[in-house]
Amino acid sequence: MMVLVGVVSVQVGAAFAKQLFSVAGASGVVLLRLVFAALILLAVFRPSLKLDWPTLRVVAGYGLVLAGMNMCIYQAFERIPLGAAVTIEFLGPLTVALFGSHRKLDVVWALLAGTGVFLLSRVEGGLDWVGVAFALAAGACWAGYILLGAKLGSRTTGTSGLALAMAFGALVALPVGAFDSGPALLSPTVLIIGLVVALMSSVVPYTLELEALRRMPARVFGILMSTEPAVAALAGLVVLGELLTGWQWLAICCVVIASVGSVATTRTTSESSDPPAN
Repeated sequence: MMVLVGVVSVQVGAAFAKQLFSVAGASGVVLLRLVFAALILLAVFRPSLKLDWPTLRVVAGYGLVLAGMNMCIYQAFERIPLGAAVTIEFLGPLTVALFGSHRKLDVVWALLAGTGVFLLSRVEGGLDWVGVAFALAAGACWAGYILLGAKLGSRTTGTSGLALAMAFGALVALPVGAFDSGPALLSPTVLIIGLVVALMSSVVPYTLELEALRRMPARVFGILMSTEPAVAALAGLVVLGELLTGWQWLAICCVVIASVGSVATTRTTSESSDPPAN
């Protein structure tokens, strides 16, 4: 439930963020999202700055992939439809799921989700290749986010590590966002929408996903995140009016079945391996 709520929040937030690109630019929206998210998390959780060197490296690496993932995918959103961008980006976590699998059944769910990714990417008229490249780069960062997120969860308590990583990511995005958008970032309307985007796209989903990674293997998390392309396509349809083709609806079915199947089989395996109650 943590993962699925996070997925819906981040994709609806992305749809609202895309509407702000014409005013503040993609990099500017990323900067607002990370700055507001960092300020909220730091104020709420007040993390300690006393970190050993290995933990500091994990926090910095996590913040770097957060900034890179957000900057790349927002550049992709600016050039190609929301659903197509997230579909291509999903190749990152799908790779994590495939390489982390130890059971044949896990590979079946991952391949079914991959089929959905392929079908969902069938957009009439072709795609802007620069947008595709940015989406692929975002996928690589997403894979790093999953792997480093598990390490961050094991080395820090609560969401203190996430708060520090978000602050580091904001510093990484600062020069690019400020140069791209300039004074437009100081508009009251832009600031308010940026705060909403930060809550929906960063604070809520990243907090939930970090807690989820403490409770499940990275490979299972990667398969569950296969709902991202479907939710992104639906958010694009409802918020932005980006229509879906018949092939894309079929893709949604594939992705949902893969996600439900992975959850059901994981629960069955877990329950069957538990010792009987006294």
